[in-house]
Amino acid sequence: MVFIRTIPSRPINKPAIRPRRLIVRYSGLLLAYAMVGSGVEAHDPVFSPGPHVLFKGGTELHSNYERSTGKDGRSKDVLRQGLIYGINANWAVGVELPYALNGAGATTGSGTDGVSGGGLEDITLTSKYRFWRRDTPGVQQSWAALVKLKLDTAGSLGSGTTDALFGLTYGYESLKWYRWASVRYKVNQNQSGRIRGDQLFVDLAGGWRPKVNDYRALDTVWMLELNGEIINSGSTFGISNANAGGSRWFVSPGAMWTLRNFALKAGLQIPVAARLNGSQAKSKMRALVELEWHF
Repeated sequence: MVFIRTIPSRPINKPAIRPRRLIVRYSGLLLAYAMVGSGVEAHDPVFSPGPHVLFKGGTELHSNYERSTGKDGRSKDVLRQGLIYGINANWAVGVELPYALNGAGATTGSGTDGVSGGGLEDITLTSKYRFWRRDTPGVQQSWAALVKLKLDTAGSLGSGTTDALFGLTYGYESLKWYRWASVRYKVNQNQSGRIRGDQLFVDLAGGWRPKVNDYRALDTVWMLELNGEIINSGSTFGISNANAGGSRWFVSPGAMWTLRNFALKAGLQIPVAARLNGSQAKSKMRALVELEWHF
């Protein structure tokens, strides 16, 4: 008979992994994946649109300040207050109220005619619908369609017309890299005897996150955009406007900083090329700062 002696095993005292430590250790990766996977904290460029939409029932309040200046030193400063609401996970609508702090006949980045003086300018209604989305581990790609309607609400401070803008935008978002593309067409309402030229906007942008931080740390994304504007000359009483229309291009460095549900955008739009018809003011350098709050 063979006797087998069993030796009782001793428990190995492994250090317990505390859930809080585990969450903190991997919260950066989890947050970044959530940002890409859910789109709630997704990023859009500074001067051009992206496909990001709010979650269902979400609200965004934003305030931005834009300055456009010419080489003669004159400037136009505009402060915009906006509200966006997420109807569902793919559709968001909003309203924007611009207030001109001063004016110098400058043209803002949205293509609105500038006037001298200060006061409340034309109100704009916005809508964006994300119609395609593909999620893979750490990456989200999406397409969205957008519409903006600028109302004739400001009297002498506005353009005196109701104008519409239609666009498509694409976005690729990963933990480290971003890229966007968009095309927009602005239909300017004609006035008595005057055909206002429509406008085409073309944008390419890229972004880079140097470091993936945890949820409680500040997140930074650096951006670089190429923004093009192509403007039809239009006509007055059947005569083509010789001093209107053309094209201009801008290179726009910028950045976005996010901390939980707050975000700060800033960028500088630098003119690099222009082909304008006749005698027109040179392209303006523009600066924009925007603060966003999502809840």
